[in-house]
Amino acid sequence: MARVITVAVVDDDRMLRDGLRAWLGDVPDLRLVATTATVGELLADPGRSRPHGPGGTTAPPADVVLLDLVLRDGSDPADNIRRVLRTGSRVLMISTVPDRSRIIEAIRAGADGYLTKDHDLPTLVAAVKDLAEGRGALSTELAFACAYDDSPARPRLSPRERQILLDYASGMTLKSAARRAGITVHTAKDYLDRVKAKYQQAGRPTYTKLDLALRVREDSLDGG
Repeated sequence: MARVITVAVVDDDRMLRDGLRAWLGDVPDLRLVATTATVGELLADPGRSRPHGPGGTTAPPADVVLLDLVLRDGSDPADNIRRVLRTGSRVLMISTVPDRSRIIEAIRAGADGYLTKDHDLPTLVAAVKDLAEGRGALSTELAFACAYDDSPARPRLSPRERQILLDYASGMTLKSAARRAGITVHTAKDYLDRVKAKYQQAGRPTYTKLDLALRVREDSLDGG
């Protein structure tokens, strides 16, 4: 039997929350476990939506959290991402506009994907499943933001990574971009995942003990 993926939504638009509840209710292998207006509400009692794990440990609020980029409570988007990531959930950012600088900031903070709210249900479901299975969620918005990022802190990309990124950002399907480069679709997706990983590394996420240990070693703070 296929595993049921649990999903939570954090968005201050009540109509959107209700719409997603109706939308996702028809997807057999997804289960919506929480809808809240703020990250604080979601994390206030994570055990209310998920059973406790082994030894009484609290399970993540959901496998994947759909997180609105800008919330009316004035909370910092990057901080919201990090707070959710610390619970063990993966984060798919959703927004009304493809703001390039905000997309980059979200990925640097550790977000696993970014979609605008005008996408259809199959695209959203595919992104959620990709994240739940440990893969990156691809979108043209994310590719465009990375391809045309001109900030001094942008990571260095290999020629092949940049080629696939630019082609995908221009509107090509991943299959077309792969064919043009003479590689498989799987390899093309790997290149895009590497680009996202480079941005996350540039943001130096430290939301787990392992990440913290890595940062310490990178900065030679352990005296080694």
